[in-house]
Amino acid sequence: MSTTEEILAEARSRAPGQPYAGAVTPAEAFKLLQSDPRVKLVDVRTTAERDWVGRPALPEGQHAAVQWSLYPGGAPNPDFASQLASVAGRDDVLLFLCRSGVRSRNAARVATEIGYPNAFDILEGFEGDRDAEGHRKTVSGWCKAGLPWVGA
Repeated sequence: MSTTEEILAEARSRAPGQPYAGAVTPAEAFKLLQSDPRVKLVDVRTTAERDWVGRPALPEGQHAAVQWSLYPGGAPNPDFASQLASVAGRDDVLLFLCRSGVRSRNAARVATEIGYPNAFDILEGFEGDRDAEGHRKTVSGWCKAGLPWVGA
């Protein structure tokens, strides 16, 4: 079994030159959340996505919801920084999650820029990529990895 330090070292190696600390797989994210109290998952999907699609099933205190963009319309969340500050400490290891891995990279970048040095992207996101029929949760992501989640 890998230790927190080994997982984070591997995550850092996946994102050379990126403006955030690194990138973890969904399975690595879950392992980190189970083994290290400094680790927190930050779900940056909209409230509507979490309510309608589902969310990781994690104990209270291990996760937070801070929208990257607002629904409806997709406007950037003007309160992202202050909302993040209300749920995360500067020394926390923050794992950012979105639907498929795009918003989470942006959130990890901005978190790093505003003073969170341990901001990581969760690769593949919650639902992952679309399959040939256009459905998600079947190709990649938190759900496809068989990690615990609760549906809408």
